[in-house]
Amino acid sequence: MNAQTTHRAPTAHLNTAGTGRMPATVHAVLADCTARDDRFGPYVLEESLGPVLDTGIHERLGALLGVPARHTALFTGAADGFDSFASRLPLGPGDRIWTTPHEGVARLATLVALRDRTRCTLEVVPLRPDGDLDLDWMREHLDERVALVSVVHVSSACGTVNPVEAIGRLLAPHRALYAVDASHSVGQLPVDVARIGCALLTADGWRFLRGPDGIGFGYVDPALGESLARPPAAAAVAALHEALVRHEADTTRPYESLLPRLRAAVGRLPGIRMLAPGREQAGIVGFRHEEVPAALIRRGLARRGVIVRKAVAQETPLHPASAAGATAVGASVHHDNTPADIDRFVLALREVLREERPAAATRQPAAPARRALAAVESA
Repeated sequence: MNAQTTHRAPTAHLNTAGTGRMPATVHAVLADCTARDDRFGPYVLEESLGPVLDTGIHERLGALLGVPARHTALFTGAADGFDSFASRLPLGPGDRIWTTPHEGVARLATLVALRDRTRCTLEVVPLRPDGDLDLDWMREHLDERVALVSVVHVSSACGTVNPVEAIGRLLAPHRALYAVDASHSVGQLPVDVARIGCALLTADGWRFLRGPDGIGFGYVDPALGESLARPPAAAAVAALHEALVRHEADTTRPYESLLPRLRAAVGRLPGIRMLAPGREQAGIVGFRHEEVPAALIRRGLARRGVIVRKAVAQETPLHPASAAGATAVGASVHHDNTPADIDRFVLALREVLREERPAAATRQPAAPARRALAAVESA
């Protein structure tokens, strides 16, 4: 049988930033709770999970984020949690919203809808030539008309770490509500809400925490009121609780050891262009090949037992890496990865490029995807 038809279980999962690989104990909790929900119904399941749903999950989330347990909240995802609060803010025509080029499309859609509803101004904080957010621009343009500042902690496009604590100190004396998307930082970087100084922090449970799909969480300043987002299923809450238990036992930081190894290995391959703006990256490597499309690279790696993701421009439409609608390959590392995974990935990538380059040379270039940048009115 050839590589197209032979089934091989993944041996190198390098897509934690997209969907983390759940540990066996988390799988077991999710399967058991789902089976009990199916057999006895949600009310019986919720009653049996009372201590976890009422206090346990919030205590662990509070410890994770450095906040009181009562100030944590659960959503079906980070984007839903953010939308629950941002979409009902009482802004007006004189107000300003700040976002950044790292903003994900779901959160950006909420901001555009808020702008359209309130007729406020939506502005994009520029990047410096080195790829970092321009804090000097923020200092120069900050005033009491800035009502909401939305910042991504770690960029999903290329792993850039934004200075969320420095931004919090800058905004502290001012009116602006500060909201942080920690979806790609919680679980791999320390996240301390008190040090960040934000009023709202949201994250997904299925990425670097390796919990189940369909659950997000966050910190909510009591002044913001109650979330209107749809709560996650009880089985997902129980599984996330188990994932947090596992996370607390992990002490390694693979972005400090494996990420440089991964970045160096990929960067040495001919025809590869790294997506590496900013002076600090964590957990995620983004790259393109000058001839072979990202989709073919992803599929070729999957046939060889290496799991990565294809990133499309629409996911982060304001980011320079999304220029002209180009796709990219994203690889990410976590606690369960080893140096052997990196070696397997590089070997497989070499094979894919060797296999696909002759065919790629005869293909017509794809038409650029329509960008969402036109939806944002920069000041």
